[in-house]
Amino acid sequence: QVQLQESGPGLVNASQTLSLTCTVSGGSITTNDYAWSWIRQPPGKGLEWIGYIEYSGSTYYSPSLKSRTSISRDTSKNQSTLQLSSVTPEDTAVYYCARRTTYSSGYSYDCWGQGTQVTVSS
Repeated sequence: QVQLQESGPGLVNASQTLSLTCTVSGGSITTNDYAWSWIRQPPGKGLEWIGYIEYSGSTYYSPSLKSRTSISRDTSKNQSTLQLSSVTPEDTAVYYCARRTTYSSGYSYDCWGQGTQVTVSS
């Protein structure tokens, strides 16, 4: 059974770079048809997709966050890393990593980490 676990600092100062890691166990991040995604939920708001890195290493980002976002991976550690630069208090949210599985008929986010709270202090 695949499990995802987010880790990283819970408090980041404004203007700095937020860095989070998603460790995947029970499966390989290079398995075909999987992408390892980052999604966040600000307080009182809905889910916001940040981006993902595919099994091939290709990356895709939300247009609204693309200029500040970088997603990378370490295949030897089976980890995905999110970096979000120049953060502001508006980036305060619960950050989730999730597995995006592609099917012939579409895709779904079928496995999620528990989420980690990140607060940006001004």
